[in-house]
Amino acid sequence: MIRVVIVDDETLVRSGLSLIVGSAPDIEVVATCSGGEAVDTVGKYAPQVVLLDIRMPDVDGITVLRSLRALPQPPTVAMLTTFDTDEYIGTALRGGAAGFLLKDTDPEQLVHAVRVLAAGGRMLSPAVTDIVISGYLEAGPDRQTADRLRTMTTRELDVLTLLGEGLSNAEIAGRLFLSTGTVKDHISAILAKLGTSNRVQAAVFAHQAGLLDGGDPAP
Repeated sequence: MIRVVIVDDETLVRSGLSLIVGSAPDIEVVATCSGGEAVDTVGKYAPQVVLLDIRMPDVDGITVLRSLRALPQPPTVAMLTTFDTDEYIGTALRGGAAGFLLKDTDPEQLVHAVRVLAAGGRMLSPAVTDIVISGYLEAGPDRQTADRLRTMTTRELDVLTLLGEGLSNAEIAGRLFLSTGTVKDHISAILAKLGTSNRVQAAVFAHQAGLLDGGDPAP
């Protein structure tokens, strides 16, 4: 079972999301809470995935995100919001979020997102993906980023490319005939070499560097 905690300041929203996500046979919503209770609740129930509202009156979601990422065994966190502005997206991704979902996400897609996140993948709502990818592609890779790319082994580039396609660790392992543990080791090395805090940023970099175009990486 995939254990999920839902964090939102509105009781009605928490109840609705809980009903949607908890309707899946392989997902259990172990707790719901407001932002101020999030860290204690996550510490108590040890969920694999946290769906976290980005704007709450008692404490903002970015602050909660940073606190959750600082835990000894941090859960995978996806931000929930009605806003899709660059500011919120960039701040959430830099803070370590593995997903960014709009609250009007289709119920089936929301359940799918939880499964992807639990499997180690990334999940961005389509509107968010367009904003993120466009912003990074327009900027282009800087010299420091290109230098980091050159430090990677061929196998790390293979893993990074598949990560950029949105594959989970298990799917990457199957595609490259590796163990899941080996894939995790490669991803850890990739994140360290890129200087990024999560796989979403690494995936965006893969797009930015041209790894998904079928050609050579950007110079």
